[in-house]
Amino acid sequence: MLGILAIILMLAVIAAVLRGQDQWAQISWSVWAHMASISLALLLTPVMLWRSRGDRLHRRLGWVWSVAMLFTALISFDIRQIEAGGFSYIHLLSVATLVLVPLLIWQARRHNVSGHRSAVRGLITGALLVAGFFTFPFNRLLGGWLFG
Repeated sequence: MLGILAIILMLAVIAAVLRGQDQWAQISWSVWAHMASISLALLLTPVMLWRSRGDRLHRRLGWVWSVAMLFTALISFDIRQIEAGGFSYIHLLSVATLVLVPLLIWQARRHNVSGHRSAVRGLITGALLVAGFFTFPFNRLLGGWLFG
């Protein structure tokens, strides 16, 4: 189910970005970098969830996914348009991501499959899907492009 939701979210992002072409020049580099890195994580999510786990390709794709998530979280601190230049509640998910990604890597390295799985599912649910779906309502950029 998480993989399907990731695909739906990615399709919504693509549709929104295509509809917002006339405003692309007004978007900061940090927003573009944020969207690119989170898109990479979204694209890898169903692949990682639906293919076999534990092999060399899973580990390599896991590193790419983890770096994309960390970069997304770090770059989000430069995006502060909601609270008049301050941090918003969504930045708490960025802090959580900065904690959980190293935790899921540590769990994987220790071969703690259930701990690794829990951390991954939590990150996908909170940092990818919940945060991603909240980019569409409330006059946010992607929502404005998609529904505006």
